Amino acid sequence: MTLHSDVAELLAGAGIDDVDVDDAVADEHVRSSAYQRVVSVTASSRSRDRDRAIVATILRDPHGMGSRTAVVALVDRIATQMTGPAEFRRWSAELLPEIDRLTAEGHRGFIRRRIHDWLFYLSVKDGQISTPAELAKVTDWMQRVLAEESTSLAVLALLAESGSRKKTRNIAKDRARSRKLMP
Repeated sequence: MTLHSDVAELLAGAGIDDVDVDDAVADEHVRSSAYQRVVSVTASSRSRDRDRAIVATILRDPHGMGSRTAVVALVDRIATQMTGPAEFRRWSAELLPEIDRLTAEGHRGFIRRRIHDWLFYLSVKDGQISTPAELAKVTDWMQRVLAEESTSLAVLALLAESGSRKKTRNIAKDRARSRKLMP
């Protein structure tokens, strides 16, 4: 496969016909934008059958940052649609062989951490109470997401005590305090 055929296949599969394939191949910014549109169409689909093939195709791109960003966007979008950690674990397990083919350890590690973060988030949302040790394995980004979004007093208390950043701990403390005051 060539970059040209990969980009053409992704765009056609997503029904995107207003992007010039030659322009996308020549300009990584145009290509990155096209990948984001492909990810948006892919995530909106009810079927998850093509996700692995789409990820594999995107990750063949020689511009690692743009392809990693697109795959992370897909992971983020799909994670927010999942009903729980088991469903997301099954879905992400399908992608891991493609992710593990990445030669850049930084990109591979970043995507794996994002998947781990979402598994943690979905477990917490599902009612699992985490320990400070488990929380320490989650990125600062996910801790902040939880501090800003969680409605669980137990989760907010954990973040207020064990969050990795002062700002995250303060957000969790403030939100916990305001939740306690609510009728």
